Amino acid sequence: MMSVRALAMLVALTAMLAAPAWAAPGDAEKGAVVYAKRCLQCHGEEGDGLGPAAERLNPPPRDFTLGQFKIKTTPFDEDFANDDDVFRMIRDGMPGTAMPGWADMLSDQDMWDLVAHLKTFAGTEEEKPGKQLDYGIQVKSSPESIARGKELFLDGERCSECHGTDGKGDAIKRLKDDNGERTWPRNLTKPWTFRASNDPKDIFARISVGIPTTQMPSFADPKSKKKLSIEDRWNVANYVASLAKTVEVVRPENTVVKALRVDGEVPAAPDDAAWALAEPSTFFLVPQIIGKERFFTPANDSITVRATYNDDAIGLLLEWDDRTRSIPGDAKAESIADADMGEDAVAVQFPVVLPKGMEKPYFLMGDAAKPVTLWRWHGGTTEAGEGVQLITATGIDKHEERDAVRLAAKGVYKDGTWRVVMMRARTPADTAKDIAFTEGSFIPIAFANWDGSNAEKGTHHTVTTWYWLQLKPPTGSRPLLAALAAMLLVGGVLVWWGRGAARRREEDEA
Repeated sequence: MMSVRALAMLVALTAMLAAPAWAAPGDAEKGAVVYAKRCLQCHGEEGDGLGPAAERLNPPPRDFTLGQFKIKTTPFDEDFANDDDVFRMIRDGMPGTAMPGWADMLSDQDMWDLVAHLKTFAGTEEEKPGKQLDYGIQVKSSPESIARGKELFLDGERCSECHGTDGKGDAIKRLKDDNGERTWPRNLTKPWTFRASNDPKDIFARISVGIPTTQMPSFADPKSKKKLSIEDRWNVANYVASLAKTVEVVRPENTVVKALRVDGEVPAAPDDAAWALAEPSTFFLVPQIIGKERFFTPANDSITVRATYNDDAIGLLLEWDDRTRSIPGDAKAESIADADMGEDAVAVQFPVVLPKGMEKPYFLMGDAAKPVTLWRWHGGTTEAGEGVQLITATGIDKHEERDAVRLAAKGVYKDGTWRVVMMRARTPADTAKDIAFTEGSFIPIAFANWDGSNAEKGTHHTVTTWYWLQLKPPTGSRPLLAALAAMLLVGGVLVWWGRGAARRREEDEA
């Protein structure tokens, strides 16, 4: 039988666990000191999101004076988030934004103090949420649940209207938040950009609560014609979680694009099934913030590369998710895009001279001492179709366009993804201006990308650092024959040594 003391301890522990998140201690005055040191530069002295760095951030910093937060676990009709929700955002950060997680730099107490201080900006210090989101009984992920979730996702364009049929966020209309700021639908295939996480429970919360201050609605609202039951919200959450990319993801250890040798022609069409045989390499794209006319607000964040070759040519397939097809001059495309829309474009960069050691040209389009070659494809306008340029660059704003001899490109946009094939003869037309692509060599390669709907032109674009391209020699039978020869040689030596040892032993015994 449980003792009175043990029973009292159990009751106390139960009370602690059941205590609402807002009961956690926080000192607003101490939080103000932390805020001034860590948060003011982005969120501003008054907490209105107008700090000195705000104009360079996309999305913009949170305006705390509204008292509303995008990520909360209170119901859609509750005005306030739990303190626990705010604490989590401070601790973990907001993926896909400039908001970092502070767990490595701030103690739990510092973060609770910040929670208390942030509430003073909206005068909500005394406000306490009355309810918590009803999660019901979680539906475990299964093929049946995922299939039902997909059906609901597409039904009446419930979710696909903004997120696209494949969940890539390929918009069909321009979206703005309550402050008039441009917002883009989430690319659901990239869970690392989810503001909370891609755990089905977090996805369920977003579907149920919506995202306050944005056009993401609540599907638990009984007034909505697209309302979903708790069970169906779990089904949709399971479907959304299933969309996560598992192949075309950034792996930091992968720094080499491995070109596959093909027996026939190098595939020239972006949708050729032969590309699936080539190993993909995916790299992060980061905004160009080094050269003049710096760029701080990118839209695209990664690019995937595959390569194939034969005796005569090399081909690259470049894939990146882009929420819009940018066509300058097209009224529909311009209605979705930001002002001053440009063409969608991508560039591949190589050194003009293959370096003998590890030293490579400056990754941002070279310099006078070490120039680079660019293969640049652009998607076209209503007046001119797609095209490809061959460029020698000696700096970010020092380009010489040359005749694109032996260079060809073809792009296809479908369901929120660009696929562009670039091909060139392995031997250049001018060996003094371009490298040859030889088997086995490690060739420096880098990439740049322009999202025209995000007003990306000129030096306003994203880039990668240098990586490597290798034309993998075919394995064939030669390595196998060499291995067999080595085995026979070693075996012969062992036999000779064994026979010699036996003979010497016999002589010693005689």
